[in-house]
Amino acid sequence: MLARRIPTILPPMSFDEAIETTKIHSVAGLLSEKKGLIGTRPFRAPHHTISDAGLIGGGSVPRPGEVSLANNGVLFLDELPEFQRHVLDVLRQPLEDGEVTISRAATSLTFPARFMLAAAMNPCQCGFFGDQLRECNCTPPMIQRYLSRISGPLLDRIDLHIQVPAVKYKELAQDERSETSAAIRERVLSARQMQFHRLEPFAIYCNAQMTPRTMRRFCKLDSESEKQMENAITRLGLSARAYDRILRVARTIADLEAADRIGARHVAEAIQYRSLDRTYWQ
Repeated sequence: MLARRIPTILPPMSFDEAIETTKIHSVAGLLSEKKGLIGTRPFRAPHHTISDAGLIGGGSVPRPGEVSLANNGVLFLDELPEFQRHVLDVLRQPLEDGEVTISRAATSLTFPARFMLAAAMNPCQCGFFGDQLRECNCTPPMIQRYLSRISGPLLDRIDLHIQVPAVKYKELAQDERSETSAAIRERVLSARQMQFHRLEPFAIYCNAQMTPRTMRRFCKLDSESEKQMENAITRLGLSARAYDRILRVARTIADLEAADRIGARHVAEAIQYRSLDRTYWQ
């Protein structure tokens, strides 16, 4: 349910994004005659039995896969460790480059694949590891084998790792209204506008697209933040890619608060979103 709400808080698609998304769905044969321009961000949730060709694209006549059908939208992978490992590993290129190239003897085609990856998984095979009410029957080696179904390089490319505890009955039954998607979208739009004005001279429009050059300019840390980052990198054994992603997330957290500079609290929050890194290295 949470994953399906993500498109509702993202900025509306621009006209160019709508044209690009419509073209991809038309090539895949998913655009009906009665349906014109696609104006809402796509949400794709393939089953864990999908093949690498179905996910990335392929066939004798190359067709776009799920990563391209989710272009400008959200790709949701439920029960992430249940996917074949070689299928998950083909996500590395589109997550880095934002496009997929499919080569065949007769032709070579490149499809756009700029999507937001959202994934869900249990903490272990039985699903009760860390639960305060139910006992986990998995041994530590079993838990480690379950987590190791997801490769480290793929985890490096996921910005946020968040543990979601079970919701208590009182919280489910309460009448208190929560914040609406429309209200959250207003904050997202405000932060995106800040990023656009900051990055427009570099022909990019959001923090996720920042290059090392722009990161050095707009993600400067003070002495306290530097110390926090050094401790995290040393203790957790984080890679250079994880370091860059923590900086981008910290910059985004600061933007959501309309802060000009990254503070220690922004870095600390971004580091807390690397829970799977902590699991791997503890």
